[in-house]
Parts: sequence; C-alpha cells; structure tokens
Amino acid sequence: MNFLSGFADISLLQILLVAAVALFASVIGGLAGYGTGALMPLVLVPMVGAEPVVPIIAISSIFTNSSRFIAFVRFADRRKAIIVIAAALFSTALGAYGYTRLTSAGAALVIGSMLILSVPLRRLLRKHSVRIGERGLAAGAVGYGVVVGGTAGSGVILLSLLMAAGLEGAAVVATDAVISLTSAAVKISVFGLTGVITAQVLALALLIGLVAIPGAFLAKAFVERMPVHIHAAILDAAVITGGVVMITSALRAL
Repeated sequence: MNFLSGFADISLLQILLVAAVALFASVIGGLAGYGTGALMPLVLVPMVGAEPVVPIIAISSIFTNSSRFIAFVRFADRRKAIIVIAAALFSTALGAYGYTRLTSAGAALVIGSMLILSVPLRRLLRKHSVRIGERGLAAGAVGYGVVVGGTAGSGVILLSLLMAAGLEGAAVVATDAVISLTSAAVKISVFGLTGVITAQVLALALLIGLVAIPGAFLAKAFVERMPVHIHAAILDAAVITGGVVMITSALRAL
C-alpha cells in the first residue's frame, strides 16, 4: 500500500491544519492526560468523514503514547496497567468490530455522543472523588474496553479509572500510555482484518503520529509550570462544540 496516495484528495492547507492540531493535542495530552482522541475528530470528520476517524486515531496513538510513555516512563504503575489490559482485551476487540459495522452517520453519532458525555463524566467523577480497588478497576476496564474500541475521545474514562484506583499526576499519564498502546494494537488488528485501514487512513495516522511525538516532551517541560485546569477548560469547550456539530450533521444525513 502506497500511503502517500492517501494525501491525493487532501490539500496542503488541510495537511498543515491536521499537523498543527496534532501537535497542540499532543501537548495537551501530556499535560492533562488526554487530548488527541478528543480534539482530532473535530478537524478530521469534516475532512474525511466519520468512518475513518477511529482507525486513524488508533494508529496515530501508537506514536503519541509511545513518546508519552518514554517521557514519563519512570512514573508508570505496571501492576495496574496489567490489570486493565487483561480485563479490557476482549471487550476492546468487540467494540472495535462493532464500530466497523456502523454507517458514516452512525459513526458520527457515536463519536459525537462520546465527546459530549466525556466532559460531564470527568467532572462528575472528580467531584465525588470515587475510589476503587483492583477488582473495581478490572470491572471498570471491561466497560472501558467496549467504549475505547469503538469511539474516539474515550480516554477520559481510563484516566478516571486510574485516578479512582489511587494514581495521581504523572503516574496517571504514564500508566494511561502503557494501556493505550495495548488497546491501540488490538484495535488496529481488528481494523486491519476487517479492511478499514486504507491508504488515506494510514497517511493521516502517520502524519498525526509523527508530528505529535515532540508534543509529549514539550508537555514534560511545561507540566510543572502551566495550570492544567485552563487547558482542560479550553479542551472541554472544544470537545462539546465539536460533538454537537458531529451529531447535528449526522442527524441531517439520516
């Protein structure tokens, strides 16, 4: 497959826009723990439609989470990562397969709904300071697997689970990166077997992934100097707006 042919229907301006958002999302991801999956659909869906978005983000996340893990590796909680990976393995594959059966409008509805719901969910869990043990973490991971397999922007669920299990700060970001690498590999395998990985998907995923690599290291440099709540507030507003636009467009297409 010649991945460069995937840029055939995409203008230089669009390529630059994708690259700029990818770098910004990567920095936000390093600071707040999530960002790429929430922000990239806002620029990708109008450009290529909803169907390729989850495969694109799954492939690009191999790059973004690898760089994030390298930057924060010493903070990772390996035991909790193994618990989540083992519990979410099958459900992630199931969610990814379910996504491949959706129409373009259906995919837009799923992604848009997840983006909108992720904001109050994160705030609700933080407000109530939910705490869980290892069994609760494993049970939550099963549900997380289904959602992450078939949507973009669902990283907030994993972050909430890890924080409820007692992780804080850089440990959350690093452990999230380990788990996300595994879930991305599972999703890519399913998408590859079902034939949804096209030249365009691969081209955009590699562009996002490569541009985003420095973002994790920029975030590492700023993580103790920049107020995360400001970035989170901006991200929340962008995510909700994008989710509403996606759902509106999908409903019009039905």
